[in-house]
Amino acid sequence: MRSQTTNYDRLCHCKLELMQRREFLKHTGILLGAGPALAQTASAKRVALVIDPADKIASAAPVQWAANELKQSLAGQKIEMATFPAVRQVPAGYHPIRVAGSRPAGFDDSERIDISPTRSGAIAVVSSTDARGLTYGLLELADQARHGANILAHTAVHEKPANAVRSVTRLFVSDVEDKPWFNDREMWPEYLTMLANARFNRFSLALGIGYDFLREVTDSYFVFSYPYFLDVPGYKVRASNLPDSERDQNLEMIKYISEQTVARGMDFQLGLWMHGYQWTNSPNANHVIEGLTPETHGAYCRDALAMLLKACPAISGVTFRVHGESGVNEGSYDFWKMVFDGVARSGRKVGIDMHAKGLEFKQIELAVATGMPVTVSPKFWAEHMGMPYHQADIRPQEYPRKSQGGLMAVSAGERNFTRYGYADLLREDKVKPGPKCCGGYDVVHRIWPGTQRLLLWGDPVFAAAYSRAFSFCASKGVEWMEPLSFKGRRGSGLPGGRDAYADASLKPRWDWQKYEYSYRMFGRALYNPSGDPDGWRRVLKAQVGAAAPEAEAALANASRILPTITSAHGPSAANNTYWPEVYTNQPIVEAGRNPYTDTPAPKVFGNAGAFDPQMFSSANEFADELLTGERSGKYSPIAVAAWLDDLASKAEKLPSDPPGVQFRRLAEDVRIQAALGRFFAAKFRAAVLFRIHEKAGDRAALEEALKYYRSARAIWETMANRAKTVYVADITVGEHPWLRGHWANRLGAIDSDIADMAKRLDAAKSTDDPKVRAAIAEVAAKPAATTVACRHTAPTGYRPGLVLPLELTITSPAKPGSVRLWYRHVTQAERWVNSDMQHTGNVYRATIAADYTNTPHSLEYYFEVKESAGRAWLYPGFGPDLTNQPYFVVRGAGDWRV
Repeated sequence: MRSQTTNYDRLCHCKLELMQRREFLKHTGILLGAGPALAQTASAKRVALVIDPADKIASAAPVQWAANELKQSLAGQKIEMATFPAVRQVPAGYHPIRVAGSRPAGFDDSERIDISPTRSGAIAVVSSTDARGLTYGLLELADQARHGANILAHTAVHEKPANAVRSVTRLFVSDVEDKPWFNDREMWPEYLTMLANARFNRFSLALGIGYDFLREVTDSYFVFSYPYFLDVPGYKVRASNLPDSERDQNLEMIKYISEQTVARGMDFQLGLWMHGYQWTNSPNANHVIEGLTPETHGAYCRDALAMLLKACPAISGVTFRVHGESGVNEGSYDFWKMVFDGVARSGRKVGIDMHAKGLEFKQIELAVATGMPVTVSPKFWAEHMGMPYHQADIRPQEYPRKSQGGLMAVSAGERNFTRYGYADLLREDKVKPGPKCCGGYDVVHRIWPGTQRLLLWGDPVFAAAYSRAFSFCASKGVEWMEPLSFKGRRGSGLPGGRDAYADASLKPRWDWQKYEYSYRMFGRALYNPSGDPDGWRRVLKAQVGAAAPEAEAALANASRILPTITSAHGPSAANNTYWPEVYTNQPIVEAGRNPYTDTPAPKVFGNAGAFDPQMFSSANEFADELLTGERSGKYSPIAVAAWLDDLASKAEKLPSDPPGVQFRRLAEDVRIQAALGRFFAAKFRAAVLFRIHEKAGDRAALEEALKYYRSARAIWETMANRAKTVYVADITVGEHPWLRGHWANRLGAIDSDIADMAKRLDAAKSTDDPKVRAAIAEVAAKPAATTVACRHTAPTGYRPGLVLPLELTITSPAKPGSVRLWYRHVTQAERWVNSDMQHTGNVYRATIAADYTNTPHSLEYYFEVKESAGRAWLYPGFGPDLTNQPYFVVRGAGDWRV
């Protein structure tokens, strides 16, 4: 639960907003009553777009492009549009829409949208600072017109972005599946226009991301990217078997894509994820890099990058993977200094974005020294997509450890904690020098495509919560690896397209068209989490008609299922191991051989911890709590199972199948996700019961475990059989068996595990232990509601080096047995600490010591409340919709405050 803004603060904020808007409209000459009185009506069939040629913002190329989009949309409504330089020149019979931009003093809200009806009847589309805001305003009108709205009778719109960076990454990983879209000049304008309408402001094309390590390489296209675009003078470096004409065509396509991106008001980011050039144990690689040596490697990369940036001036930023999976040994500072120098040699401002795994502050300093804008981009929820908050802790496997040297000397050593979260990067002094930190970098979080990349996603409530999470501790936003990311990775690409549909009638022309509703919802929510729902609902309504409200609700509930599973159950942080969407069964009984190598031994389902072990317990941990009676407040697998069953029940309330391919795509994916929720809910219960059997030797617990596991198996089989008619038998996101195939071929592993569990029945005996009976009953029951109500107001900030007092008030008649404060700096390099709270009456108090607050990091904390009977829970914990941050955050109020 976050601290609440007071009514007075909200009133002051609204008053300031109104004053700023009024000042801006006055500055641009379009305040209410300004300009001639034009007697126009909403029924006019001609529109005048008024753009002063002297207005540099309104005359910018993206605004002109958006104006043409509006013109085309109005033409679809049989409305003519013409452009005029001034309102006074608009002939009678036209409805004027004035487009104006300016930068009044003190008014610096970038990308703001203001659509303001005036007394004259004109609609003025204005932006406080920039062409992008004007572009969004015109696109909003165009989109409404395209979906049948009468924009001439439009009400006011006033919005500004919640996140400065709203980026989408498209990955090139397969010459078979990705060359067609990469070279498709018809596709790119449609795709990029769709992103602009969704209000994403950056598009990133990721190259060289198909492999983590350069061994057993088969499809090497764009892996070491430079020779696929350039012949760099002074070097005889090339990709074997690549014709010069194809190399030159690739460069022209990068120019084209980047220019088309910028023409729509977005930034173009190029991802160069691999800088290694030697494949090992790779006799079947389709290309190898010739003419490069260790001595020329750094200089070549520097000169090639500078040449590429000069050849493609629309590239505004470059993303680098700078840890060992880039193919360059960690600690190679001289190499990266040369590469960053290549950015500086472009002769213009080009952003440097460094993937955060293994990142050291020394490396950040090298990038900052170039004078270019610097961003670091940590993963959000490892290589998956968890619930819409930043995980309270990382798994023990990711804690700092002793370095073993070699390629991964840093990221698998003392900075091991940087692999799967924000690490120690969210410092309050990151914008100016500090004693242990360089200044001048932003943090943008990256959603990795492990949890969901095939099935349709779309939940407005989760989307808004994600949006709010990406400004966490002054973070600047998010980059989303789009649906179908890694499709065809590591030589697993198959002819026939990326969509993986067996039913040809379900195939869209371009793969992204299936997910247009997902893009629209997520992009609009990232721009404004409190925005008008019509901004995305109009897309769904166009797709499924009158079924839209029920379809929205079903898809929204289905879309919460996989992120919830991912948060609570993390057998592997790697997306190339754990794919919960097309799940490879991890056994409950005997570990045997399974792909989940980073589950603690024994590598069984019940022993796989959560990606947030501070908030969630594993099946084995919870079963042990039940038997010992020593309960923590963590969310148990049984609580998560109840959430999943509830979400599945709501998702299953699909409307009767209306005609249309869009609804069929949505409905089939909703059914699969609902079944996954039911499957994992039953398996969580089975795993807890099996652990009770293991610890107590009880037959009844084993019988109940088998009952739930067999139920899970039946759910899976029904889902898989239906999915056979929808998706191909071999869906590939990698070369290993667990990265390809179909739900149907996962049944064998489930059956084997059930058989192993059933074998234990013969030796199992019944017990009369009341703790065992109570534990079994609790697994089957609905989790009990809390009986103690709490209230807490978080401090607005803290002074570093001073004691921070905290209070929790019990507001219910029921009293807790004890209350414990848990707290930590906002850095995943550290572990949580705790202290018991002392109380006077119903007020519990504790302090965070002065030496602990003397930190450049913010503080996060929560409360663990225990009943006298032994049950416990967390406060604030999760609300009913699972969207809130389950802890409080207080930021420092010292000189380093951002």
